Amino acid sequence: MAEFDGLAAIVTGGASGIGLATATLLAGRGATVACLDLNAKDLPEPLLAYVADVSDDASVRAAVTAAADAMGGIDIVVNNAGIGAIGTIETNSDEEWHRVLDVNVVGMVRTARAALPYLRRSAHAAIVNTCSIAAHAGLPQRALYSASKGAVQALTLAMAADHLREGIRVTCVNPGTADTPWVRRLLAQADDPDAELAALKARQPSGRLVSAEEIAAAIAYLASPLASATTGTVLAVDGGMHGLRLRPPSTS
Repeated sequence: MAEFDGLAAIVTGGASGIGLATATLLAGRGATVACLDLNAKDLPEPLLAYVADVSDDASVRAAVTAAADAMGGIDIVVNNAGIGAIGTIETNSDEEWHRVLDVNVVGMVRTARAALPYLRRSAHAAIVNTCSIAAHAGLPQRALYSASKGAVQALTLAMAADHLREGIRVTCVNPGTADTPWVRRLLAQADDPDAELAALKARQPSGRLVSAEEIAAAIAYLASPLASATTGTVLAVDGGMHGLRLRPPSTS
């Protein structure tokens, strides 16, 4: 019997990057998985696809309901959909602040809220939020993005407290800079993409970007029935960026 046999999961932002890697891994371990995404099409079998915009409550509720009907319920929610922003507090307009916070924070609320009736009926209910190293490390040119992810981390702990006695575990994973299509698009905007990539690799003690598959493995652990005693947890997957302070390599 596989680890997730008999369990149903929804993954927002499931059509690419971390979301697709997570959906694929959960399905490979026995789960029935529905991907909710603005571009939910041409996904590999056996993944189910539902178009959803996490900034629109009606869209989210419709997709969650359809997925739950198709799968016979929902046991796991992976809140992964999100957007980025570059700049200081002077750079981003009020409109962009509202947009990013609406997608990155309220989007998770909308999805979890729509799924709660199904999660309450599950014997193995779990919500895993995709957060970021930006929630607890000051990164340049990431004021808006960092604010949104700091909110996600705080939200995760509050949700864990609110829903523990309902049998719903809530955790989050905090990736470092990951090698995803979104990061590659950011690099393409840089004056010197190669230099920017080298700088991103260098700021992680491991000296490389984190892979989407590594983050997916962490999400799968947090979502698993084997982690039934784990809630309110923030799991860093960042090549040591959160806690390590290495000396520069010796030049001798």
